[in-house]
Amino acid sequence: MLHLALRMAAHRITALLAVACAVLGGAALITTTGVLAESGLRSQLPPGRLGGADVVVAADQEFHPSGDLPIALPERATVPARLVDRLAALPGVTAAVGDIGFPAALLDGRGRPVPVAQDPATAGHGWSSTRLLAGARIEGRAPSGAKTVAVDAAAGLAVGDRVRVVANGRPAAAYRVSALVDAPGAEGGVWFADGTAAALAGRGTGGEGPRGGTVDLVGLRAADGAGERVADAVREEVAGTGLRVTTGADRGEAVAPGVGSARSLLILLAGSLGGIVLLITGFVVAGALGVTIAGQRRDLALMRAVGATPRQIRRLAAAQSTVVAALALVPGVAVGYLLAGRFRELLADRDVLPSELPLTVSPLPALATLLLVAAAVQLSARCAAWRTSRMPATEAVAESRSEPRTPSRARTTAGLLLILGACALSVVPLLSRTVLGASVTSVAGIVAAIGLAMSGPALVRSAGEAAVRRLRPGVAAPTWLALSNVRAYALRLSGVVSPLAMGVVFVLTYTLTQTTVLAATSDDTRTGTLAQYELTAPALGGLPDGTLPAVRDVPGVRAAAPAGTTTVVWEYDELGEPAAESASAMILAPDARGVVDLGVTDGGLDRLTGATVAVSAEAARTRDAGIGKRVRLVLGDGARVDARVVAVYDRGLGFGPVVLSRELAAGHTTTGLDQRALVRTDGTRAAGRALAALAADRPGLAVASTAPDATGADAPPEVWVNLAVVVVLLGYLLLSIANKLVAATAQRRAEIAALRLVGTTPRQVRAMMRREAAVIAAAALVSGLLLSAVPLALLGQGFLGHPWPAGPAWLLPAVAATVALTSYLTIELPTRHALRTPPADALRTG
Repeated sequence: MLHLALRMAAHRITALLAVACAVLGGAALITTTGVLAESGLRSQLPPGRLGGADVVVAADQEFHPSGDLPIALPERATVPARLVDRLAALPGVTAAVGDIGFPAALLDGRGRPVPVAQDPATAGHGWSSTRLLAGARIEGRAPSGAKTVAVDAAAGLAVGDRVRVVANGRPAAAYRVSALVDAPGAEGGVWFADGTAAALAGRGTGGEGPRGGTVDLVGLRAADGAGERVADAVREEVAGTGLRVTTGADRGEAVAPGVGSARSLLILLAGSLGGIVLLITGFVVAGALGVTIAGQRRDLALMRAVGATPRQIRRLAAAQSTVVAALALVPGVAVGYLLAGRFRELLADRDVLPSELPLTVSPLPALATLLLVAAAVQLSARCAAWRTSRMPATEAVAESRSEPRTPSRARTTAGLLLILGACALSVVPLLSRTVLGASVTSVAGIVAAIGLAMSGPALVRSAGEAAVRRLRPGVAAPTWLALSNVRAYALRLSGVVSPLAMGVVFVLTYTLTQTTVLAATSDDTRTGTLAQYELTAPALGGLPDGTLPAVRDVPGVRAAAPAGTTTVVWEYDELGEPAAESASAMILAPDARGVVDLGVTDGGLDRLTGATVAVSAEAARTRDAGIGKRVRLVLGDGARVDARVVAVYDRGLGFGPVVLSRELAAGHTTTGLDQRALVRTDGTRAAGRALAALAADRPGLAVASTAPDATGADAPPEVWVNLAVVVVLLGYLLLSIANKLVAATAQRRAEIAALRLVGTTPRQVRAMMRREAAVIAAAALVSGLLLSAVPLALLGQGFLGHPWPAGPAWLLPAVAATVALTSYLTIELPTRHALRTPPADALRTG
């Protein structure tokens, strides 16, 4: 069977190249998705400043919903400081260090912050934390008083120098440098005496702050050879407390809690990509195999006539397809690993992933790709050969040069039902004005395109018959031949129209969904932001104390209020079952109504005090969270709270589903400092200049306009990621479609030769094929636009209030030009090549 399959494949190289290209591209995309998913599950950061610790004890930075993947909690959760002494007493422990991190920055002679760590929000530490560094070289002595510090050796300072330091939002103070620390592989920092660090961070045993008597983590150093024994003892000691004990490569998790969010993003990205990649890959591979098997129907029919069983015919079709797929899988998988690396670089460049987070490379994605693609090829090939294998031998031979007289009713009905189902799915954006609701638009478009592929032959035949009936008697011969081919070979034509239409649907729905959601979000944010300016201090880790009173005293300032952003997990009941969803949440004070307008429809932001929240109207409706109701939240550091709803607002797309009161979030963020201040002025230039002058006089302050960037530079990074995905998938679609069209045209050599033998000139043949290319392009564009129209119209109505989406005006002309050019080139070039072959030779080999 394999030998026969190879001989058949050797005579159909052109058609099988389409299958090879489809498999290669599909394997690359599936492998890329698999690498991203595996990296989200298994990738680890380097231990960094914890490289010298053998065992690390930290709080669990994940929320574990029932029956679902963990949700990362990005705010630093704390550990009781009294645990340090308990763990230090365990056998084999040579050092136990309670590490704390808090905002700290050095200032140069001009009062400008000097970068000393990758994250200024956690750059400050106690001196004992240097014992957790691996291979640290220290010059000088440990800080011993309230006004001495150690700094990173790369800061350009020397022992004995004087330097001003801003620590945890306090006013800049002068310190003497007592030591320089050089630790390879660890980001820098500023090290204070342990008592000074605890006081600055509000972590002292008698501290008044919400985090008093705590540390961020506990690092342990063990005697030689005692690491595993100490780790086991520590696990037993902290059992039942919810704390996590990590060793080896897992220590990197404790360095920065935000890495968990980055890994979760990789998993979500791989999940969202996986569905669309599998759909498109399966569709393209099945289409390419359909064209290939269709070109071999006569061979298969003749084999039936000489005694081959239906099962042998299907096995033969599957065998030759599997051979071709196997040859394309290896380079496809290799390209997938390379593509995953490029994609990770894109995510890191857009600050979606930490640059230190590596990809996890293993054979698992390749194995998964092999199984999925092999299953798709086997199933598609057997389905393509099913009709020929089941027909009586004489009927199969008779039909091998034509098409079935009537398309399958079951197939047509199933396709029409899919199109109707896609229309039903398109209603979701009217009911749910959320990103999840908008994502259904793309799915609806793809489902409709698959429905078109199934019902296409019947629709094309009906359209072709209607066109032929309306032809004028004196119509040109090429036109008559082209339309007659449309009617007679509806299955063949549908096989090339459907993938082109899918490309149109995919580009329009996927791209315009992103731009529409972005436009709606920007509109919510722009309309709801009353403040013209925002003040931040990114180099200091947060706004220094006293910033807000100073801003309010600036002439022309009408209102100023603090604002921040955190992450919460909202626990609720859905259809009687517990559910949880992670969401970004704003942090606002009661005076925020002077700088933001969330579109409050019930209650008021002035009630945001204590354990209270405001929720979006969408969340209030779907989660029974109206005014006065209590909601269960898990804050960004894992703390569970029960908050009362005091306001419901409309602009949830721009401001998120929930807003926390400042008091509720206090003590549950990593720094505890305000992230920014929103400022509303009287609109005069003098007020703007006064704010700029204030920022210039205060170290680290930066003032910026809240107006959105018209160039789109401030678009969320996920928008650019999604557009990059569109480009890659579109390239795969176009390459596969082009190969399929070339293969389909090349298989018509015998038809072209027969036309030439009955007197048709080469010029007339080319004219006929060009008209067919025009019909294909027009059919693909019209059907693609019709299938996209309903989902996009309902998306625009639900998100923008009018039945059309937001997006670039050039997109539709560019799509039309691409479809027309692809149709023309992939039919014109193979036709010219076929015309070079003498008709008799073409009939003998075709």
